[in-house]
Amino acid sequence: MNILIVDDEKVIREGMVRTIQQHAPSFRLFIAASPEEAVQVLRSHSIDLVMTDILMPGMTGLELMKLFFERTPRMKWVVISAHSEFAYAQEAIRLGAKDYLLKPIGKERIVAVIDRLHGEWQNETALSLDAAELKSSLKYLREAIFQRWASGLDIGCFDMRPLIQRHAAFHLLMVNLNSDRSTHVEHFMVENVLSELIDQHGHGFVVSFDKQNLLGLVTLHSACDMLNLTESIKAQLKRIVKVPYQVLPSAQMSDFGLIPEQLRKLRLTASAHVYEPKEWGGERAIELAVQYMKAHFHEDLSLERMAAYVYLNPVYFSQLFKQKAGQGFKDYLISLRMDQAKLLLSSTGLRLADIAARIGYQDIRHFAQLFRRKFEMTPTEYRQQREQPQINIHNTITDQ
Repeated sequence: MNILIVDDEKVIREGMVRTIQQHAPSFRLFIAASPEEAVQVLRSHSIDLVMTDILMPGMTGLELMKLFFERTPRMKWVVISAHSEFAYAQEAIRLGAKDYLLKPIGKERIVAVIDRLHGEWQNETALSLDAAELKSSLKYLREAIFQRWASGLDIGCFDMRPLIQRHAAFHLLMVNLNSDRSTHVEHFMVENVLSELIDQHGHGFVVSFDKQNLLGLVTLHSACDMLNLTESIKAQLKRIVKVPYQVLPSAQMSDFGLIPEQLRKLRLTASAHVYEPKEWGGERAIELAVQYMKAHFHEDLSLERMAAYVYLNPVYFSQLFKQKAGQGFKDYLISLRMDQAKLLLSSTGLRLADIAARIGYQDIRHFAQLFRRKFEMTPTEYRQQREQPQINIHNTITDQ
């Protein structure tokens, strides 16, 4: 259990820390000398129990409690007060504090409160884990049953009637991910987006149908809301999904028996689709790639590495890069490096070997060949050309 002790009196803080450490050395303790420090701790760490003084300079313990109580409902609070501040302690209990400690605080009292709240915390944690496991199990059961149903397979004696009654009129919504690499992360993000937006526009659920497809079933608040839902999904996915994708809605349906046939039609539509970069945020992917190349041009950059950086197939990335950047990946990288070489040649006295190394070439001859091919002169000739005007100007001034 993680405990935060908040008190502006050092003696009390240290005394409580010693008592708790001696009684329960496995607990992780945090201390704060002010509410402001406490806020930083609460924002940075997962705290299970806060033991806070009532009256402190600046923010009071009650104000601190009000600030976090609704945001973290499972976090427990114990207030510390003097006898003269007992009315504040009563108010804290009314707000939801689990207990209060009166100064001077006895060790036995601290231990008793800690033990009781630790027991509550253990029970709640166990219940929370059980609920999470049950929810997860039901989700996987629903996915398995619905997947078999949608595939036209036998579902045994499972009763679909409650589900059918809940969705008298519904739409199917398929998101197809097109990538030859693992899309586990994309699946997770798409599932979250679909679930959240379905809940906003109606009620339903999402199942991960296979490696490429997620299938949602939704009953809408309004019959005309499907277009809004679809556009909202596309807008969200465009920002976060870095592989080609499609969002395919069905017309409104009322017969669960037609789901297998409708799913087959959606899959046929997906397989016949020609992807356009604008559909999945390809422009943003190339922007990210260009930004990375400008910052890391001196490193060993390969097309495969950059494609992986923006989660694209290398062949597709190459085609998209040329379309968006106006030149191929390799030529763009060479241009970046050569422009940096010109800058170093004209503004520093570095040796050619050092300049080549700084822009990503260990072979000085290869660097010189690329430079000459691009600018029709050698690096040395370019440096001499940049120096010549300065010499002429200097001589002119001297002659005068």
